[in-house]
Amino acid sequence: MIQLIGLIAISWLLLKFFAKENLSVLGLMPTKKRIIFFLILFICSAFFSTTTFLLKMYFTKEEYIISELLTFENFLIEIWYQIRTVLTEELICRGALLFILIKKIGTQKGIIISSIFFAILHWLNNGVWGDLIQMIIVFAFTFSMGLLLAYSYSKTYSLLIPFAIHLGWNLTQNYIFPDSANGNHIFVLAKNPPTVTISYLAFFTMILFPKIAVILFNYLIVKKYPKVELTEKNANI
Repeated sequence: MIQLIGLIAISWLLLKFFAKENLSVLGLMPTKKRIIFFLILFICSAFFSTTTFLLKMYFTKEEYIISELLTFENFLIEIWYQIRTVLTEELICRGALLFILIKKIGTQKGIIISSIFFAILHWLNNGVWGDLIQMIIVFAFTFSMGLLLAYSYSKTYSLLIPFAIHLGWNLTQNYIFPDSANGNHIFVLAKNPPTVTISYLAFFTMILFPKIAVILFNYLIVKKYPKVELTEKNANI
């Protein structure tokens, strides 16, 4: 909580001194329209994130069971952790930084710079620095996702919109369906999956379909949001 308060305070200072604005430009105030789009985008992201594991179940015969470690207390702790982590990244990579970039150098350049920063941050968070292949793979997806998230903020001037997309994906990938049989998760691997041989088509479908679909479908949804101009940013539309 202290970390988030600190980031919000820094955001306020950056906006005040570099853009002569206040925190209202972050669009954190819930409105009917924002809540509706938040729910739709969150569900869309969570669904396509889940397809990652559904495809693994189908192609590689992975089996999942509810974790024996799951408790209501752990559930609340992990949900808060995911919310805090995603909100932190949104405040750092979008938020005041993206608003200032848009105002100073334009929307397109601001979106690209913000997305590059988002991708580089994930190099460090995922511990792939120095592994060229992994760096390329991580950059390709996180840069593409960064473009979507930055675009969604520039279209709506509300961090709640990219936050919904980001949270739906992360919550499913990092908590509901884990990549290992250990840890504090809702589902865990029932056993080590059997060794199976799959086609290249099946492999790339399993790996790429969820990532492409979550970006494409969320982009189409965000396009439906009426464009909020800079002159309207304080109207909480």
